[in-house]
Amino acid sequence: MDMENEILIGSVVGDEGVLALEELARACGAEATWIIDLVAVGVLAPEGRETTDWRFCAADLTCARRVARLQRDFGASMEAAAVMIDLLKQIDQLHARLKQAGLNVD
Repeated sequence: MDMENEILIGSVVGDEGVLALEELARACGAEATWIIDLVAVGVLAPEGRETTDWRFCAADLTCARRVARLQRDFGASMEAAAVMIDLLKQIDQLHARLKQAGLNVD
């Protein structure tokens, strides 16, 4: 297929859980077992009880991709990446609070 005429089809992923386990894994270029490991260490918290019922949202996709980058770029273990993700979330929350208080965070 000619790259200039290539048609891409996608889905908008919002706050509602729309990605199944396999879809999230595919979007991250990973295996489903890697996503299951992310859930096991508490990085992701999908909706649904069984893995076949799990649904993930856009924030989960962003988070999983961050973990993938941390592992790839820094050789971080799953547990170390989980700690880093938690710290990054806390920093984001602190920046939001500072901004809300009218303080410059840059």
